[in-house]
Amino acid sequence: MSGTKIEIALLTDVGQKRTNNQDYVNHFVNRAGKQMIILADGMGGHRAGNIASEMAVTDLGAAWVDTQIDNLNQVREWVNYHLQEENQKISHLGQSEEYQGMGTTIEVVVLIDNQALYAHVGDSRIHLVRGEQIQQLTSDHSLVNELLKAGQISPEEAERHPQRNIITQSIGQAHEVEADLGLIQLEVGDYLVINSDGLSNMVAQSEIYDIITSEITLSEKAATLIRFANKAGGLDNITVALVHVQEDVA
Repeated sequence: MSGTKIEIALLTDVGQKRTNNQDYVNHFVNRAGKQMIILADGMGGHRAGNIASEMAVTDLGAAWVDTQIDNLNQVREWVNYHLQEENQKISHLGQSEEYQGMGTTIEVVVLIDNQALYAHVGDSRIHLVRGEQIQQLTSDHSLVNELLKAGQISPEEAERHPQRNIITQSIGQAHEVEADLGLIQLEVGDYLVINSDGLSNMVAQSEIYDIITSEITLSEKAATLIRFANKAGGLDNITVALVHVQEDVA
């Protein structure tokens, strides 16, 4: 992407109520210099959740680093294939007693030239902040979101729903996973906000926008988002990955 450069910040926090962190996030670069960010929020027992999330991120990342992929069609095929593979692997492991019911949400973002291809499974989220607006790019794979889309509950009821952490799709499920894939043209000044539900459930979209557009560094923005989630109660692990498209003055 000529004339622009990408800045990335990653941060995760255990939150106020949990004893271990089942979220996992990392950033990988393949042989063609193309960047991939993967964020996962694990579930299933005290040990199994953090293993599922770390495994999904690390397996996909290790496979990506080894590729020379530099175009979007290849990325699409690659992501679909590897998500199915990982789903089967974690599902199989989750049948053992030690890792029973393990699974994880996953957000995969690949940056190629001035485009971002993303894959989404579960209820972690990706937002785009552009100019005066913040837009949620993903739609939660959750029971509450199904009820909301069917018009059976209101957005206010959805926010307080006792079953809002029940997800309808995850990596590690018995049947084939159907990831939502999206593509976005990036512009100078854009931010991508990738986060686990430990942020979404605690910090309003308008607050996320205010923090992202404030005059502090990208890593300070990530830290502030986590601080706000903790101040609001920090009921879950909180993880954010931020991407900022900047003009390259060099």
